[in-house]
Amino acid sequence: MTEFRDAVRAAEAAMREVFEPTPLTRNAHLSERYGAEIWLKREDLSPVRSYKLRGAFNAMRKRIGQGRRFACASAGNHAQGVAYMCRHFGVEGVIFMPVTTPQQKIQKTRMFGGDAVEVRLVGDYVDDTLRAAQEHCRKTGAQFLSPFDDPDVIEGQASVGLEIEAQLGGPPDRIVLPVGGGGLSAGVRGWFGPDTAMTFVEPQGARSLFAALTAEEPVRLEAINTFVDGAAVAMVGDHPFARLRDVDPAHVLGAPEDRICGTILEMLNVEGIVLEPAGALALDVLPDITETIRGKRVVCVTSGGNFDFERLPEVKERAQRYSGVKKYFILRLPQRPGALKDFLDFLGPEDDIARFEYLKKSARNFGSVLIGIETTQAGNFERLFARLDAAGMTYQDITDDEILAQFLI
Repeated sequence: MTEFRDAVRAAEAAMREVFEPTPLTRNAHLSERYGAEIWLKREDLSPVRSYKLRGAFNAMRKRIGQGRRFACASAGNHAQGVAYMCRHFGVEGVIFMPVTTPQQKIQKTRMFGGDAVEVRLVGDYVDDTLRAAQEHCRKTGAQFLSPFDDPDVIEGQASVGLEIEAQLGGPPDRIVLPVGGGGLSAGVRGWFGPDTAMTFVEPQGARSLFAALTAEEPVRLEAINTFVDGAAVAMVGDHPFARLRDVDPAHVLGAPEDRICGTILEMLNVEGIVLEPAGALALDVLPDITETIRGKRVVCVTSGGNFDFERLPEVKERAQRYSGVKKYFILRLPQRPGALKDFLDFLGPEDDIARFEYLKKSARNFGSVLIGIETTQAGNFERLFARLDAAGMTYQDITDDEILAQFLI
């Protein structure tokens, strides 16, 4: 552990030539809500709005002597961190990104890298992009920079822990960390050691660390939910797992993707803090550990703020559905004058129609209608459905039906 901490100190000292430590700030809103002293380690305020440039910097710093050509595969924050450091060190970088990457992320990667980087769009999925980047390295001799499965990258990410300890004047009672491939978690845990309590948070649809701890080795998940794109990883890295293998699986929690949306909106509307889905993971899990953290000093790492505001309508929609204030259902209406008016009479004063669409037009006596209703509190739907049941109306709630929702909503 001493050797690792010395390496992290050297990395952090070198970083200061490039960027200042990110802020560690006490959040009064969350502290009051959870009866704890909640501090936010604001990695979303780094030069590239995520912690990823730390690992990219350290790996590149230690390998420039082996060559000045680098490559990586990433759909977001790692790409931007590598691009930023290629420009800083004046080296050549080729950034492989999936064809499906949003233009906002592509443009920011090019902006950070300038003339030092070339962006190549390859494949529909990150796995395709990864293969292309590794083949490029084999053919050209460029050095591949992994986003997490690399000891030098882990050392760089560990500087987050060093800064937390320096800024707080010692270890906190608990650190809450987001987990994707495991580089950040392995680094911060490597810095503090197993005696500092930690909670690790993964997206519910991509629990690769939990699966690895259960199997006692990294395993590839058959399918993942990619909504939390900054942390949706199918398999935790070998190097990170080597530092995390003794973590109690009970301390690795899953955050529902739709609930994360509510956390993003809350931090934006209440605190004016812009977080991407992965950046909100550590905050989203606080309701699940309320009793554990009460009266304690807790640091939550907000790992990234690269949020594409074109996603805001989707985020709002998912948050409303999770909290129960928006529902969709298919209603069977008789095809006669006044049928719609009869239905409207069942709505309460706080119920608002957000969507209305006939699913099939025919000469039948009844037709199916897709209805979306927004209200102010989830309990209003119990009263609405009770009125519909009493009137003998036929309807089907499809809010949580993933297959129907995918095609109809």
